Amino acid sequence: MDLPSSVFGFLFAAESLGTRIRNGLFDDTFSGIYRLSLFDWSLLIPYFGILAILSIYGLHRYETMRRYIKHRRKLLQCAPAKFDQLPRVTIQLPLYNERFVVDRLLEEVAKIEYPRELLQIQVLDDSTDDTKTNTERLCREYQEAGVPIEYHHRINRRGYKAGALQEGLASATGDLIAIFDADFVPPRDFLTRTVHFFVDAGVGVVQTRWSYLNKEFNILTQVQAMLLDGHFALEHGARCGAGLFFNFNGTAGVLRRKMIDDAGGWQHDTLTEDSDLSYRAQMKGWRFIYVPALECPSELPVDTYGFQVQQARWAKGLTQVAKKLLPRIFKADLPLRVKIEAFLHLTPNISYPLMLAVSMLMLPVMIIRFYMGVFQMVLIDLPLIVASFWSISVFYLYAQKELHPNTWWKCIAFLPMLLGAGVALTVSNTKGVLEALFGIQSSFTRTPKYAIGSGEMSVRRAAYRSRSGFLPYVELAIGGYFAYMIDFAIETYNFFAIPFLLLFVCAYFWAGCSTLYQEYQDRIQWHRARKLAEAQS
Repeated sequence: MDLPSSVFGFLFAAESLGTRIRNGLFDDTFSGIYRLSLFDWSLLIPYFGILAILSIYGLHRYETMRRYIKHRRKLLQCAPAKFDQLPRVTIQLPLYNERFVVDRLLEEVAKIEYPRELLQIQVLDDSTDDTKTNTERLCREYQEAGVPIEYHHRINRRGYKAGALQEGLASATGDLIAIFDADFVPPRDFLTRTVHFFVDAGVGVVQTRWSYLNKEFNILTQVQAMLLDGHFALEHGARCGAGLFFNFNGTAGVLRRKMIDDAGGWQHDTLTEDSDLSYRAQMKGWRFIYVPALECPSELPVDTYGFQVQQARWAKGLTQVAKKLLPRIFKADLPLRVKIEAFLHLTPNISYPLMLAVSMLMLPVMIIRFYMGVFQMVLIDLPLIVASFWSISVFYLYAQKELHPNTWWKCIAFLPMLLGAGVALTVSNTKGVLEALFGIQSSFTRTPKYAIGSGEMSVRRAAYRSRSGFLPYVELAIGGYFAYMIDFAIETYNFFAIPFLLLFVCAYFWAGCSTLYQEYQDRIQWHRARKLAEAQS
C-alpha cells in the first residue's frame, strides 16, 4: 500500500499551485531574477526524483484499473467441472493466543458441509496462554460429537505460522489444504464452492474474497475495509484476469498439497510466508484462481496500533519476499509484463522510507519553490496531481462501486480519513521496510482479535495489552514538524497549502495520541483486573 506517496505528491503540487494562484496565476515576479544555487539543486533533485519514483506506483493504479475493466468478465467463473469422486481435504487452523475467537472459529468450521470421511481438521495451536486449555477441551468435545478434528500443540514457535503449517503437513491426509486464520468465519458451503476448481490439474490455489464482520465498528475499520476492498476487488481481479502472478492471502483459500511440496513447502525466512510460497509456486508453473463471488467474513483491527502492527508486518514481509525472489523472477523464463508486475507488486512499500526523506526536505523546498516560475512548476505539478491524488481517489472509489454499487458514493466522505490512515502508517512501515532491507529479523507479531460484540471490549483489550514503544512519540514529533510548516505557510501567505498540511498534522497526531490513550486505558483496566483477582484469591 503506497498511500503516503499519493498524499505527499498531491500536497506538494497543491502547495505550489496554491502559491501561484495567490500571487496571480501568471505572476512570474521572481522568474529570471532568482537564480537557483547548487544548494537549491541539491534539494530539488532528490525531492522531485523521489516524487517521480513514487508517481510510478500511482500510475500503476490506473493500469490496474484498466486491466480489471478489460478482464473482469473472466472473473465471473463458469461453474467448474465436477469431481466424480471428491478429494480428501485437510482444514488447517493456525492459532496463537486467540482466547476470544477460538470458540467461534471451531463452531463455524465444524459446520462446513463436506463428507466427514473425506475431511480432516487440524488445530495447530502455538498458544502460550489459556487458549491452549480451552481449545484442547473444545476439540475433545467436537471429536465426541463426530467431527474429524485433531489438536496439535507445539512447545515452541519455530517458524511461527509458516512453521506450524509445515509441521501440520506431516500428518495431513488431504490432497487439498484449506487454511483459515483465527478471526475468520468460513461459510458452510466454502469447500463445495472451491474444491471443484481443482479438477484442472494445473490449479494450485483458489483464493476467495475477504469480507468484514466489524466494518461498521468505527471509522478506522471502515477505512480498512476500503483499503482491502481495493486489493481484493481490483488488484486480485486485474492480476488474475490478465494471467499475472498474484498472491494467496494466507487464509480463506484452498491449496493443492502437491503444489506446496513442489514449490519447496512453507518457508519462514519472511513474515509473509503466503506471498513467498505464491511466487515460488507460480514460477513453477502452477495457476492461481481468484473467486470474488465467494466471501469469507473476517475481523478487522479496531485500534490504531493494531492496524499499524498488521500493516508493518505485511510491509516488512513483502519487502523480504522482494529481496528474496525478485532476482530469481528476473532471471526466470517469464514474459516481461509478468516480471514488471511482480516488481510493482512486491516493492510498493519502499514508498514509506522515501516519504520520510521527502518530509525532511519539504520545508526548505517550499521556500525554494516560491521563487520558481509558474510555467516551469505547472509542468511538474499537474502530472504529480494526476499520478497521485486522482489515482488513489479513483482507485478506491471504483473498487467500492464494483463491490457496493448501491452505496459506494457514501465512501466519498471517508477519502480524507483514508489518506490520513496512509500517513499514519509511514513511521511504522518505514521501520519494517528498513529492517527487511538490512536483514534484521523480528518475531511474528500477532494482530489481536476480540470477537467484537461478544463481550466487554475494554476487558478483552486489556487481556492482550499492546506496547508501542517509541512509535507514538516519533509520530507526535513529525506532527509537530508539519505544524511548524503550517506556521510558515501562514507567514508567507501560502493559505492554499494549509488544508493539506493540516491533513498530515491531524494524521500523525491522531496516530500518536490514539495509541497512547488506548495504552493508558488498557493499563487502567489491567490494574483493575489484577486487583479484582487478588481480592477474589
